[in-house]
Amino acid sequence: MSAVDRAWLRMESVENPMMISGVLILDQPITLKRLKRVFNERFLCFRRFRQRVVQQGDKVFWQDDPLFDIDNHIHTIALPGKGTQQDLQQLVSDLNSTPLDFNRPLWQMHYIDRYDGGCALLIRIHHCIADGISLVRVLLSLTDPTPDAKVHHIVPIKEAARSRTLGLQQFARRVIDSGQTALEQGRLFMQSVAREPDYPIKLASAAGNIALDLVKLGLAPFEPRTGLKRALSGRKRVAWATPLSLAEVKLCARSLNGTVNDVLLSVVTAAVHRHFLATGEAIPPCGIRVAVPFNLRPLNKPIETLGNQFGLVLVTLPVEVTDPIMRFRQVQENMNRLKRSYQAQVTYSLLDLFGQGPDMLERRAMKLLSHKASAVLTNVPGPKEPVYLAGARLKQPMFWVPQSGDIGIGMSVLSYAGTVQFGITLDKSIQADPEALTGYFRESFAELLERATRHGSVTGKQDAG
Repeated sequence: MSAVDRAWLRMESVENPMMISGVLILDQPITLKRLKRVFNERFLCFRRFRQRVVQQGDKVFWQDDPLFDIDNHIHTIALPGKGTQQDLQQLVSDLNSTPLDFNRPLWQMHYIDRYDGGCALLIRIHHCIADGISLVRVLLSLTDPTPDAKVHHIVPIKEAARSRTLGLQQFARRVIDSGQTALEQGRLFMQSVAREPDYPIKLASAAGNIALDLVKLGLAPFEPRTGLKRALSGRKRVAWATPLSLAEVKLCARSLNGTVNDVLLSVVTAAVHRHFLATGEAIPPCGIRVAVPFNLRPLNKPIETLGNQFGLVLVTLPVEVTDPIMRFRQVQENMNRLKRSYQAQVTYSLLDLFGQGPDMLERRAMKLLSHKASAVLTNVPGPKEPVYLAGARLKQPMFWVPQSGDIGIGMSVLSYAGTVQFGITLDKSIQADPEALTGYFRESFAELLERATRHGSVTGKQDAG
């Protein structure tokens, strides 16, 4: 197991199981037989989903599960009551509070029949297998652009022979690859110097900036003690909002000369601002911070291998700002500053370093870093057109990444087929209502859109004058 993946494995705790979970709501029921064929064809082609984690002392590695059976991972379950969205959210909350079985490959799926005229799938995968962006792309690879796509039978993956000779061959190959990489890097460096004589100075400047970002990360103050930062219970509460129109989000961004990400982060900030107003709690005068995963894997290339390839950036949400336009400008400025930083690369390197060191050192370091954020916020782009899974149309997808340390809030934004999905997961000890927060998200967007279109029309008139 790579050092970074091992770092995420070690973050597993009773309070925060390290699971990435997703809910896929489909417009019609599907047969379990066809669903298993899809998983055999497109999911299990990644060998990692047939392997379990083995720990021997300080060593952690992947091992093919000799007793692997897909029936140990795909289960059928029914909703209690009338099968409403609240019932589904309660079920997701219960399962997301339950850790995966470490005696088997670390994933599980529940097929939920008779939900909203169709069905729903709840999928849980451990973070040590891959990062959220990769797993979302893997799960979406199970789908098709049309409902009548054929699923072909696959040949079961044979267990690779494990011999001493093979191990020596792999070691020799890594040594050769490392040497070739070093020579290639040296050649590229000399070419860069030939083209730009001041390239070494630029390289030294970049190294200085990386060191500066590392110092800034270490010296960042702890989060203020609010109802959003409490000792965790390990019980999760999950909710999601009615989707927004992506066209309206883009209109809002154009009116304010910003990006879609700027708009969505601003709306999340406003939702937290409304939460503080509703509860009567004092609003932190310097805002709060959220940890945002920053992808380091090319999105234009297919996923050939799993694993974690992302860093984390700490984004300040100016929840103390009351005016929607001023709040948007502050978020935009904060994001532009982070885009010019090396914080994502720094945190990825730290995870790699921690994963190679003692378990106690990593836990203390991650606990220290988790004190510097109140929530984790993910923003993942999904398909632009509707997709189909086993013949059924995907109506609404939702995904959540786990929280680490003492962070008890996870927020997720996902674009899909002209909509924007917003979901939240809270530890039960957090003094906030997930249903209320999803409502604040929609109300905050409506307010920003109204102000943005008015602001855009005024700016247009001024430009015309």
